[in-house]
Amino acid sequence: MHPRRSPVLIVAALAALLLSCLVTAPAQALACGTANAALNRPATASSTENAGTPASAAVDGNAGTRWSSAFSDPQWLQVDLGSSQDICQVVLQWETAHATAFRVQVSGNASTWTDLYATTTGTGGTQTLDVAGTGRYLRVHGTARATGWGYSLWELTVRTTTTTPPGGGDLGPDVHVFDPSMPSSSIQATLDSVFTQMESNQFGLQRHALLFKPGSYNVNANIGFYTSIMGLGRNPDDVTINGQVRVDAGWFGGNATQNFWRSAENLSITPPGGTNQWAVSQAAPFRRMHVRGNLNLAPSGYGWASGGYIADSRIDGTVQPYSQQQWFTRDSTIGGWLNGVWNMVFSGVVGAPAQSFPEPPYTTLANSPVTREKPYLYVDSAGAYQVFVPSLRQNTRGASWPGTGASIPLTQFYVARPSDTAATINAALASGLNLLFTPGIYHVGQTINVTRPNTVVLGLGYATIIPDNGVVPMRVADVDGVRVAGLLFDAGSVNSPVLMEVGPPGSSASHAANPISIQDVFFRIGGAHAGKATTSLVVNSDHTLIDHIWAWRGDHGAGIGWTVNTADTGLIVNGDDVTAYGLFVEHYQKYQLIWNGQRGRTIFFQNEMPYDPPSQAAWMNGSTRGYAAYKVADSVTSHEAWGVGAYCYFNVDPSIVAERGFEAPVNPNVRFHSLLTVSLGGNGTINHVINNTGAPAQGTATIPVKIVNFP
Repeated sequence: MHPRRSPVLIVAALAALLLSCLVTAPAQALACGTANAALNRPATASSTENAGTPASAAVDGNAGTRWSSAFSDPQWLQVDLGSSQDICQVVLQWETAHATAFRVQVSGNASTWTDLYATTTGTGGTQTLDVAGTGRYLRVHGTARATGWGYSLWELTVRTTTTTPPGGGDLGPDVHVFDPSMPSSSIQATLDSVFTQMESNQFGLQRHALLFKPGSYNVNANIGFYTSIMGLGRNPDDVTINGQVRVDAGWFGGNATQNFWRSAENLSITPPGGTNQWAVSQAAPFRRMHVRGNLNLAPSGYGWASGGYIADSRIDGTVQPYSQQQWFTRDSTIGGWLNGVWNMVFSGVVGAPAQSFPEPPYTTLANSPVTREKPYLYVDSAGAYQVFVPSLRQNTRGASWPGTGASIPLTQFYVARPSDTAATINAALASGLNLLFTPGIYHVGQTINVTRPNTVVLGLGYATIIPDNGVVPMRVADVDGVRVAGLLFDAGSVNSPVLMEVGPPGSSASHAANPISIQDVFFRIGGAHAGKATTSLVVNSDHTLIDHIWAWRGDHGAGIGWTVNTADTGLIVNGDDVTAYGLFVEHYQKYQLIWNGQRGRTIFFQNEMPYDPPSQAAWMNGSTRGYAAYKVADSVTSHEAWGVGAYCYFNVDPSIVAERGFEAPVNPNVRFHSLLTVSLGGNGTINHVINNTGAPAQGTATIPVKIVNFP
């Protein structure tokens, strides 16, 4: 029998418990948010002046476009916010043709309206109205015009009351954290279980991150799809795996050309036998790693492989590509490099082979012009999670670590879960938090807007963002220092105009001292499902750093077909002074890459043209046969690219011809170095390498056609 407790003690204990809960519960304050709930939402109007002034122009985020009505009273503009919202502020940016008498109204059904605000003395200009009301639909209803023209709004902004989410928190069930005190057998069992699930799970919904706290581990980690293995030390040597961190291709008969979407980061490996195997293709970065031995990049049996990317790493022994078609290595130190097949590119790599393209096919730059390494999660000496944000560097060579930068506590991040809505994520961003996506699939019904300078957006375990109803899933404002890393954007079934936009159209701010960076960010149209997106990535901001992307219109999997997973272009660069490292862009239906900005630089580009044009007639660029892989706009006067390859494999109609692999204005300041085109097995022809220069790539021998310099 338990001793009976005093009622006074029970009350005191309950009071203490309640006080503890009040003290430790994360604060969630109500506030009027800064995000625009009307941005790119469906808008309708009583009338429009003409086709150039539609209702949608008032909610497109572009202050240079506007809605304008017919020249009569009354008129209205209405926006569907998508769900019931607590509205706290409305901002009206009127054109000269404004309203003197109007009402701002709200409704739950678009038929019964309640006034939030009314006036008969409207002054035009920008009117900021603090209001209070709830509804899905908001309407601006004008009853008296200030001019003989109609009603005209440049922009309608709607702000809603938000609960500011707390920072920090648990990393979720698919982040597996290990420490050296755990039995090796227990750690190995978890690693094996994850690999069994993910080895051949190419288009599955599962995602995993394997995180190792500082210490030494006697395990072997086989890495499957959508799996990231990472050390939680401040530097790679803080975590040692005495074993393999391994990728092979047994699941696909020894063919590694589909070993996508996996990564290794921020740890050291002491491989048994002296060689670690990392037989991967696209979207599989090997970043901030230390291999105490050799690194073999080929599958067992030396089957096909189509990689790949290494950065900020140290390989004490020799890197052994064997059957790898191409590879890009940046800012690393290696003990040697064994061989090359088609296109091996080195930028800022100590120990790289000398420049020798076309034979051997080595393109070597002594330094990388400007770099900033990817942010990463680590555990500090007190056991708390931090995100380290490395500094910007110029003319870099060799691995950066230990390097300079800043640490941001995880408590300054909103730790997102797949169940979170875009509205919740936007509220967290608007409150000043950074953003950490835990592994999983995120469906977003509105755009995630990254608007604060120096915001860090970091994904773990190939966190995947799918837009619903054709929205743009992420936009980054034209502000300094935003870092987006470690995400997969997977197009939804309704066409999105773009999957990620960096800076709005017309961006012009200088970010030379603190650029926006895009690192290990991947795009997919089709494969998991029938997706559609006109363009995958649009970069409008000047000085942006692109450091390893793979933009892929699927050629296999679910939802594949010329009229099914439609996508025009992988990457469009409109900003000036943009530097790109490691561009992998494949299978889009028009130009794969369009570069409109001045003074752009690309170091390594790999492309396959679309496999599936049904006929030559279906794949024409006006009177030109097909589209070049890499297009530099005619208006560009300065551009430079190194180590660029375009391949064709027209397996639906092998008679198809692409007139050229690369297309650029003829200008002494528009320069290409180490170019090649390849016809894979003779399935189609690329008639010229660049413009009208270079012999046709054709025939079953699969021999590249190479040009050392152009012009």
